[in-house]
Amino acid sequence: MKKHFIYNIFSRIPILETDRLVLRRMKIDDAEDMFDYARRADVTKYLTWDCHPNEAYTKDYLRYIQKQYEDGEFYDWAVVDKASGKMIGTCGFTSFDDDNNSAEIGYVLNPDYWGDGLATEAVGEILKFGFRRLNLHRIQAKYMEGNDGSRRVMEKCGLSFEGTLRSSMYIKGNYRTVSICAILRDEYFSLCERSEEEAKKPFFKV
Repeated sequence: MKKHFIYNIFSRIPILETDRLVLRRMKIDDAEDMFDYARRADVTKYLTWDCHPNEAYTKDYLRYIQKQYEDGEFYDWAVVDKASGKMIGTCGFTSFDDDNNSAEIGYVLNPDYWGDGLATEAVGEILKFGFRRLNLHRIQAKYMEGNDGSRRVMEKCGLSFEGTLRSSMYIKGNYRTVSICAILRDEYFSLCERSEEEAKKPFFKV
C-alpha cells in the first residue's frame, strides 16, 4: 500500500453508512457536539489526550483537522447518529504501516450512547473499509489497562487478544499498560462468510 494511494482516498474521505450511523468528514460545525463529550473526564480517562477546556479549543482543533484532511494525513471519520443527526464520536485509522500493509484503528464515543452497540457498528464499518477498500492484511487496536469496554468492542468485531505491553506508554504523568488485539484479512473474511451463512438459516419461532 503506497502513500499516494492513502492520500487519494483520505484527502477526499468518503462517506460510509451503517444501519444507524453515518461516518463522514469532521466539520468545524461539529464543535458543539464534539465538545459535549471531549470535555468529559470519563471519556479521556483511557485516552492519550486531555479534556477539551472549552468549545473554542474544540473549534480550533477541528480547523486544524481540515488541513490534515486536505493533505491526506488524517484518517478519522466523524460518527453521526442517523436518528438525531448528532455527531457522537470519531472512528478511523490512527496510523498505517506501509511496509507491512497493516493499520491501527481507534475510536471514541459520547458516553450518552454507550451500551447500545454503536461503537461496534462503527468499528465494523472501518474494518470493512480497511479490508475491502484498502486491501489491508492486518488491522490492530490498542486499549489501556482497565478499559474493558473498549476490549469488548474489539472482541465483538472479531479482533483477537495478542498480548500486553507492561508500562509501555507514559501518559499524563503515569506509565500505562497497553494491550493489543488484531484481526487478519483471512480471519475477517472467514467471519463474514460465517455471518452470511447464519443469516441464510431459517428462523423457527418457538
